[in-house]
Amino acid sequence: MYSQMGELSSRQQKILQFLIEFMDDNQYPPSVREIQDGCDISSTSVVDYNLRRLEEKGYIHRGKEISRSISLESNQSKRTIPVPILGKIAAGVPLPMPSESDVWSSDQEMLELTEDQTQGKKVFALMVEGTSMIDALINDGDIVVLEPTSSCDNGEMVAVWLKSENETTLKKFFHEGEKIRLQPMNATMSPIYVDPANIEIQGRVVTAIRSM
Repeated sequence: MYSQMGELSSRQQKILQFLIEFMDDNQYPPSVREIQDGCDISSTSVVDYNLRRLEEKGYIHRGKEISRSISLESNQSKRTIPVPILGKIAAGVPLPMPSESDVWSSDQEMLELTEDQTQGKKVFALMVEGTSMIDALINDGDIVVLEPTSSCDNGEMVAVWLKSENETTLKKFFHEGEKIRLQPMNATMSPIYVDPANIEIQGRVVTAIRSM
């Protein structure tokens, strides 16, 4: 599979095998911390050292200053694409909207995703705060990947801007008579009912990435 490439140490072989299995299972690359935990390595600096060696020997490629940026050189069918993480969104009590300067700062954090995850769409990502979508397997600290849109169908999970409150929230969307029901996916939480004129849909959830 990796013919004519540099010889690997036992630790590098273990890391490479972990990368292959993790990416097959999850369809996205692991973080350095996940590699550290999965391979029982003492520190992230040791992981980083061995990842550099794997890259030098031609087994992997790493994007510069991008989270989850590892791709396997032998697996071009899962080419990764940088996606901006534009801030946080509440799955619980709505959060204030980030300012434009916060969203488009020069040190914008990026996430590497496969083409399968983005479904060929132009997408952005948000970090989730709160537990109101936990029954949809989206928990505090997870990342949701969204397709920009200003409309959606009943039952779709969307990022919604509440205009009067200047806040954002992540909920399932339902038209109910003259109101919009923003439904949490947590049996302990009540829905939010709002006037259609008071909301603006900002994105539809394409996929979610679990935090570890």
